[in-house]
Amino acid sequence: MDEARKPIGEAGVPLIWAHPAPRRRQSPLEREDIVRVAMAVADEGGAEALTMTAVARRLGPYTPMALYRHVLNKDGLVDLMLDAATAEVPLPPEPGDEGWPALRAVAMDTWEMAKRHLWYAQLAPARPPLGPHMLRRTEFQLRVLVGQGADLGRAVAYAALLDRHVLGSAQQVAEEHAMRRRLGFDTPQRLTEAVTAAQGLAEQGGYELLARWMGAPSGPDMDEQFEISLTFLLDGIEAQLKR
Repeated sequence: MDEARKPIGEAGVPLIWAHPAPRRRQSPLEREDIVRVAMAVADEGGAEALTMTAVARRLGPYTPMALYRHVLNKDGLVDLMLDAATAEVPLPPEPGDEGWPALRAVAMDTWEMAKRHLWYAQLAPARPPLGPHMLRRTEFQLRVLVGQGADLGRAVAYAALLDRHVLGSAQQVAEEHAMRRRLGFDTPQRLTEAVTAAQGLAEQGGYELLARWMGAPSGPDMDEQFEISLTFLLDGIEAQLKR
């Protein structure tokens, strides 16, 4: 095979995008079924619950080896999952004249998707964003930014900055959920007990304001905080471009 036409891969291992799904023969398995079940496993247990054995067991009387013909390996499965989740982010065919509102909508819709699939933010930074839906989403962001006056290099940097905000925020949520499972704070009652204990420690340490807030939490919730910081980012990018 010509060097320029070899499938892209890491350390000689081809990526899933260079390998179309095999045609159905004797096995009733389909690539889409494997991806759907793998997403359900990760939705329920987080990224740490995603194993080929767990997916095979959920599918039925299959071994992990039976899945490799369809997804190559676990990395291939993760790539397919990430792209399938990205497909849930709605995109108009073209940016049109919406500009900044369109870019905000993409970020907000990605945030909503990442909250549904908390594993997304944990796994996305570890894999190349080469899936068709991931590429389409990035291209849309770049078209908006270039349309607002950014050169291509800055558009790429600004799109990456926005994505880091989305993924970083979602990753924090995912880690908090994982921490609660590990420490047993996975019910409202246990979480309340933990907050009460923390409030007591703050009072003993003389941290008056912190103890007062723990006793009666107030302020923007998680979604409102995300939108506030997203507004800061978009306003800052727009101000930079106007200079």
